Formats: sequence, C-alpha cells, structure tokens
Amino acid sequence: MFFIDTIETESLGNRSYLAGGARTAVAVDPPRDIDRVLAAAAARGVRISHVVETHVHNDYVTGGLDLARLTGAVYLVPVAARVSFARTPVADGDTVSVDEDITLRALATPGHTPHHTSYVLEDRGAVAAVFTGGSLLIGSVGRPDLVEPRLTEELARDQHASAHRLAAELPDETPVLPTHGFGSFCSSSQSEGDATTIGKEKSANDALVKDVDSFVAALLAGLDDVPAYYAHMGPANAAGPRPVDLSAPPLTDAAGIAERLAAGEWVVDLRNRVAFAEGHVAGSFNFEAEGKIATYLAWMIPWGKPVTLLAESPAQLAAAQRELVRVGIDRPAAAATGTPGDWIPTGHTPRSFPRATFADLAAQESGPDVVLDVRRDSERAQGWIEGSVHIPVHHLHQRLADVPAGTVWVHCAGGMRAAIAASLLDAAGRDVVAVDDSFDAALEAGLPLTAGS
Repeated sequence: MFFIDTIETESLGNRSYLAGGARTAVAVDPPRDIDRVLAAAAARGVRISHVVETHVHNDYVTGGLDLARLTGAVYLVPVAARVSFARTPVADGDTVSVDEDITLRALATPGHTPHHTSYVLEDRGAVAAVFTGGSLLIGSVGRPDLVEPRLTEELARDQHASAHRLAAELPDETPVLPTHGFGSFCSSSQSEGDATTIGKEKSANDALVKDVDSFVAALLAGLDDVPAYYAHMGPANAAGPRPVDLSAPPLTDAAGIAERLAAGEWVVDLRNRVAFAEGHVAGSFNFEAEGKIATYLAWMIPWGKPVTLLAESPAQLAAAQRELVRVGIDRPAAAATGTPGDWIPTGHTPRSFPRATFADLAAQESGPDVVLDVRRDSERAQGWIEGSVHIPVHHLHQRLADVPAGTVWVHCAGGMRAAIAASLLDAAGRDVVAVDDSFDAALEAGLPLTAGS
C-alpha cells in the first residue's frame, strides 16, 4: 500500500511530496529547508531511498542535493538538465523501484523547461498518481518564458503537447500532483482549487480544451511579471546549492543598526504593517514576516546586498530566516529582536506615518497631492483610480525619483505591498500615507475609476 504526503510551501505557492510504502520513499522536488521532508519521513517510519527533480527550478533553491547527500538517496535529475554535480540522470521511460510493488516511471514533459520530466507513481502496476512539477497544473500549465526568451513560443507549444501526452497515457482518475500553481509565479495563471485529476483537467484546462495555436496565443498574452530573483535560482540549482544553514545570525544593537544603515545596507523590519507605521527605525524597510517576505524582499533587494532583520521575537526571526533561505538569501548579516525602543540610539525618536482607507482618500476635500498605485501591470489593466501614478512595487526602489512631489497616498490591492512601498518612500524622506484597504473599496468610496480591459 502506498502513501503520498504533501509538504506545502504556501508562501512560494509550491508543493513538494514524499511518497512510498512501508519501508522506503521518494522525495519529489524537495524545498531548501529539508528538515520538513526528514520529519515527514520520520513520522512515516520510512527511509528516503530516492530524491527526484522534475526540472531545474527557477523559483526556489532546491534541497534535493543536500537531502540526497544526507540520506544517501539516489538523486534523479532529468538527463538533459545541465548541472555541475554528480547525479543519476533519468530519461523518458526510466523506472525505479521505490518500495515493494511501488515504482516511479519518468515521463518526458518539456514545456516549463526543455528538460522537464513528470513522474508516474505506480502501485502493483496500476497508476496511483502523477507528479507533474511545472507541466500540467490545476487549470493551467507552468509558464514557458523562464529559460530563454527565444524559446518561449517553442516551449509553449511543448506544454500543449506534454499536457496531451499526460491526458492520453494516464487514466482519468489519476490524481495530478503539481509542484507549482498554488500562488507561484511559475504558473502561467492562477486557478481555484487544490486538487485535481487527469479527467478534470481534460474538461477545464486550456492546454487540453484549446487547439495549440489558440492555447499558445492566450498563454503568451497572459504572462505576468517575473520576480527578479528568478534569474539567480536556476544557476544556483544547476551549480548545486550549499547545505542550508538555519543557525541564528549574529545579533546587533542600536549602534550597529545605525552603522549598517549609514553603510547603505538594507535593514528590514519584519513586524506587521500596523506596528511599523506606528513607529520604526528611520531608514528601515517593512516586509511583513506574515506576508510574502521571500518573494518581495528577494524580488526587490539588490542581489547580494547585506540585510539585517529586525523582529519582535526570536520565533519571528527564525521563521523569516527559513523563508529567505528558500530563495537564496542564505545568511542575514545581523539581526535584532524587540521593539523600536531597542533599535534606536538614545536621543532619537521613531519614525511613523499614517494609515488610511479608500474612504479617507475620497474624503480629501482638495484632493491628495499624489496617488501612487503599486500593483502589477496586469492588475492595473483591470482598472485604476483616475489621475493616479503607476509604479509597480518591485520597480519603486529604482524609481523613487519618478514619484511626483507632495504627500503620497500609496495603495495596492490589499495593503501589504502598499506598506512596503510606504516604507521605501518614508526611508527616502517623503511624506506618505499607506492605504491599508481592499481595492474593491475604492469604488464603494466613490473614487473616480477608469475601467480596464
């Protein structure tokens, strides 16, 4: 009898899997923090005999090499993937025995990458599930534009063919278990639901209901921004990531924080946006630990720049550190816990700025000086506040000079990115108001909106 455990990394929109039988198991697309995989194996009382990658990942640093080294597992990587470490290459049709009567069969499914490979789990010769990585997702497919721009259309066509291969070769009742698609930017679009089968996808997935030309046209037209840190993930995974280090970073104090700010380093306050707005270290940036800190900090920070983390507790610090190693920000330069009173030199006062709603914005009698929309292009295209300036939050740090003079009312779709943007503007000495509200409330507040497409 087989089992399949899901190891979810919700913040990155990804899932890894542990599957096997009574004694041994395979880990599929493991995360960088492999202690979670080891814990799942220990809970099952199984040994990890194989570690497999569906592809060289572009959105997170894999824990596969480290996990294979630590457990002595066979490390399976698609044969065409160009990597710099010893592994067992796997080709289309290859099978491995995971446990008694349980096998894993490789199925070439190029599209997300040229070498992408799915894995069919079989129990006593019957198909039990398919691990589709970045190929067939829930209602979508993995995006084809992360490898090389000149290959994008070709890979989009490959995605269509791979989806049809999976649909043709596997029973309708086969559970489809993708790695991406639960909020990951590796997905070409986002769909509702967290479980699906081959049969369900046949009736709902564009790759299976549209002809190839229509599918490719729609897929390419709908591609959104790519986080900047993705450019570093593929090379890191191909070179072979270092073992993860989650030990506590060196602690610093108010004087040390001031020195790091003066040196131009990034000091990141992990507290929630309400607490940050009420009082914070001048020059610090707010990336909430409870938000998508890995995605947005890694997207915006100049790659390799030292970062100091300010947390309200050791637990918050440890959780953020775990998030960041998943995207290659391995070691904070320093850290501090407590409150702004602990982080600001004697004689200095905390910075603060107001928060507001869209109703507050609408109530400005003479109108605000500047309304700054920091949503992505695709969100802006659906509609915007008339007269607002648009700079996506991931471009703002490089475009602060493009923000017009005056008090800046900054908004996004829900408040988190507006808080990041407000902290950047505040650190630059601008007067700012963070609109902490759902964009749906803008219309209800009576603000003049321009309808999008």
